[in-house]
Amino acid sequence: MKVLVLFGTRPEVIKLAPVIHELRKRFFQTIVVSSSQHKQLLRPFLETLEVDIDFDLGVMRRNQSPTEVCSRILAKLDKVLESERPDLILVQGDTTTTLAGALAGFYRRIPVGHVEAGLRSGNLMSPYPEEMNRRVISQIATFHFAATEKNRSNLLAEDVPSDRIFVTGNPVVDSLRGMLKKISPSPKIAELIESTAGKKRILLTTHRRESFGTVMTANMKVLRDFVDKHQDVCLFFPVHPNPNVKVIAKEVLGKRKRIHLLNPLDYGDFLAIMQSTWLIVSDSGGVQEEAPSLGKPLLVMRENTERPEAIRAGVSKLIGTDPGALKHLLEENYSVDTWIKSVKEVANPFGDGRSSARIVRIIEEKLAAKNIAVKANQLVLF
Repeated sequence: MKVLVLFGTRPEVIKLAPVIHELRKRFFQTIVVSSSQHKQLLRPFLETLEVDIDFDLGVMRRNQSPTEVCSRILAKLDKVLESERPDLILVQGDTTTTLAGALAGFYRRIPVGHVEAGLRSGNLMSPYPEEMNRRVISQIATFHFAATEKNRSNLLAEDVPSDRIFVTGNPVVDSLRGMLKKISPSPKIAELIESTAGKKRILLTTHRRESFGTVMTANMKVLRDFVDKHQDVCLFFPVHPNPNVKVIAKEVLGKRKRIHLLNPLDYGDFLAIMQSTWLIVSDSGGVQEEAPSLGKPLLVMRENTERPEAIRAGVSKLIGTDPGALKHLLEENYSVDTWIKSVKEVANPFGDGRSSARIVRIIEEKLAAKNIAVKANQLVLF
C-alpha cells in the first residue's frame, strides 16, 4: 500500500512528521512531498523532525497570492500522482497546500485523508482563507481524522458520514512530546534564556493575514509599552519573514531594551523559548495546541478561534482585535497571577501523544478493506 503525504508549511510538517514515521514503521510505502509553500521556515524543521522529502514542488515565490500557490501545486503535484499512483493522499490542516492536495486527489480519483479535520471558526473571512479551505477539503476527503469530539460534531453538522470520521487527537502532541525528550537549545537561545533569568518572559507570535496592518501595529505598540513600563518584563518575538510582519516589527519593536526580535527558530529552539515563558501572546493555531502541553497561559489575538477546547480548559483567553483588551489583560495578569499559575495543572484537550498511531491504524484497516473488496470484484468479473 502506498501513501503520499503532502505538506508545505511549518505547522504541517510538525503535525505530519510523527504520522510519516508511524507509516514507515508499519511498512507502508510512503511518498513525502513538500510544496515548499514556506521554504525558508520549513527547512530547519525537516532536519529537526528527521523528515526526508521525495519530491519538492518548489512553489515558493515572493508576495504570491493563494491563487498562484494553489495553481502551481496542482500543476506540479498532478505529475507526481500520475507517476506514483498512491492508494491514499494524506494532508493536514487548512493551508493552500492542503486544499490543492485534496483537489489534486479528487481530480485523479485518489482517496484523501484529512488530519485535523473539522476545525471551524464560523466566519469564512477569519481566518482567511483557511476557514473556506477547511470546508472545501471536508467535502473532498474520504477519511476525516478529527482531533476532538467538537471537531467531529462540526463535521456531522455538515452531513459528513459518521463512519468516515475518526476522533484521533492531534499529532502535534505526539510531535511535541517526542521533541521534549531530546530538546537541546542552540547556544544562542540558551544564552538568551540565561541572560533573561528572573524576568517575566513574554513570547509573541503573529503572522495571520487578517492581523496585517492596523491591528498588528496596535497590538505590537501595546506590548512595547507594557515592556517599557515594567522593568522585570522582556519580550521574545521570532519574526515571521512575511514583509507585512517584518516591516512593522522593525518599526515598532526594533532597538528596544528587553525586546528581542529573533529570526525564525527551529522547533527545538522554539519549544525551549516556550518552556521559559511567563505568558504567550499569539494569533497562531498551532500554539493554541502546544501551550497546554507545556502548561503555559496564552492570550489569543483573534476575533474567534476554531480551537475553543483550549479556552474551555482554561489555558487560553480570546482577546479579540481590540488593543485595549490586550493591554487590560496584560496588566491584570501582571498584578494577579492566579490564572497564569493555574494553567500548569491543565491537561491538553488536543491529545495524549498517540494520535499518529491511531491515524495509521485506521488507514491500514481502511486500505486493507478496499484491497479485499477490489480482489473480490476481480474474482466475480474474471
